[in-house]
Amino acid sequence: MKPIWIVDDDDSIRWVLEKALARENLATRSFTNARDAMTALQSDMPQVLVSDIRMHGASGLELLQTVKAKYPGLPVIIMTAFSDLDSAVAAFQGGAFEYLAKPFDLAKAIELIRRAMDESLREASVEQNISETPEILGQAPAMQDVFRAIGRLSQSNVTVLITGESGSGKELVARALHKHSPRSLQPFIALNTAAIPKDLLESELFGHERGAFTGAQATRRGRFEQAEGGTLFLDEIGDMPAELQTRLLRVLSDGHFYRVGGHQPMKANVRVIAATHQNLESRVKDGLFREDLYHRLNVIRLRLPSLRERREDIPLLTKFFLAQSAKQLGVDIKRMSDPALNFLSGLDFPGNVRQLENLCNWITVMAPGQTVEVFDLPQELLHPDQSIESNVEAAASSVNSNQQPSAELLPNSIQASNAAHSANFGSHQSSDTWMNLLENEASAMLVQGQSEVIDKLGRVFESVVIKAALRHTHGRKNDAAIRLGIGRNTITRKIQELGIDGVKDD
Repeated sequence: MKPIWIVDDDDSIRWVLEKALARENLATRSFTNARDAMTALQSDMPQVLVSDIRMHGASGLELLQTVKAKYPGLPVIIMTAFSDLDSAVAAFQGGAFEYLAKPFDLAKAIELIRRAMDESLREASVEQNISETPEILGQAPAMQDVFRAIGRLSQSNVTVLITGESGSGKELVARALHKHSPRSLQPFIALNTAAIPKDLLESELFGHERGAFTGAQATRRGRFEQAEGGTLFLDEIGDMPAELQTRLLRVLSDGHFYRVGGHQPMKANVRVIAATHQNLESRVKDGLFREDLYHRLNVIRLRLPSLRERREDIPLLTKFFLAQSAKQLGVDIKRMSDPALNFLSGLDFPGNVRQLENLCNWITVMAPGQTVEVFDLPQELLHPDQSIESNVEAAASSVNSNQQPSAELLPNSIQASNAAHSANFGSHQSSDTWMNLLENEASAMLVQGQSEVIDKLGRVFESVVIKAALRHTHGRKNDAAIRLGIGRNTITRKIQELGIDGVKDD
């Protein structure tokens, strides 16, 4: 273990800390000014750095800035007199692990230094784990099974079906299978079959000849041709239309296909890896997926566990995503406190790894300070029931305000409700619950003799909830569907039916 560096121009402070740390069997190295410490950092680094904030020459803040530029993960404890408290807070916000007010209790100072040491050792462990497993992170037994399967399949060209919930990292597994296969030097082409309109999917897969249809002004190579010699990853294969299932089955059977509008058979030398979050057996039973295609794809099945099945990986993934997000934004890496990491590890994360990554991006941008506590996390994580209730309560209140909407004006009242909900989001102060307001609205509509009350109120409810989810995901439709627990096709249909705007294609 590296020594603890103490930087202070006060001889007595250095002496006290040196003796106290020596009693704890901890090595130390002392400096009388910040400049000497900065010079030493060019060739060495400590386990933890403890520095005064006011010294002759360069200040502790300047030293902190130098440390963070060279070693972002190195914990720095700033010592300060009470009169320097504002500067200490600024240092804390600028990346200090903690500040220690003078005069300090020696036992508490040693305890703080030990906490910083533990953090330093954890950071080093995470960096090592990330460097050792750059493609997919995971130490849980369920993920180790996945890694072993990837290893066994690395030299094979067999078709693989990857199953798992949305956001669990199926494409990462497909890329790892390709990277460690004999085809690694050839292209890896990914296609989400659920994201391509039905009328265009055939052309996307197999290409088209010039003049094959209106707008086809030039011959275009499809994904099978683009992946020649390599791997084609077909995500959400369960949503593929029936007629394309037939064409895909033919390619898997004899390796030949035709471009749209073409008459010359094309030979495909491609390894197909498919993925789905759906139960293909059920879709086969319901007549929605060809049984023969299912058996062609299901040669080797690889199930990817959900994040709640490998909670022990959440701290590792969180630190990785925070580091990744900080690097992308060019800012210091945020640090999660132990209680915050424990809190995250207890969440179910229905959106799996993708949801955790989005949360880490939010933390990097929105969380105050460098050390993130539980109360710094998004309110919808801390109070999920309250968040949902306040959203719907605001919508119900806007529907119930002024006069009751008539049957003829209901479409306009839906729009007014949504607008009012947007304006009142997070600030509604009514003491009534949304359920009472909903009951009052339903009673009023029944008294007026309106029909189809459930359908009309249901549309208002769905519109409010879907808009809230889209705001939460910044307009990303697929992420909103995951948070709501509905299918991608379902949310697309409802967005069109309800006339909801501001939606992004994921």
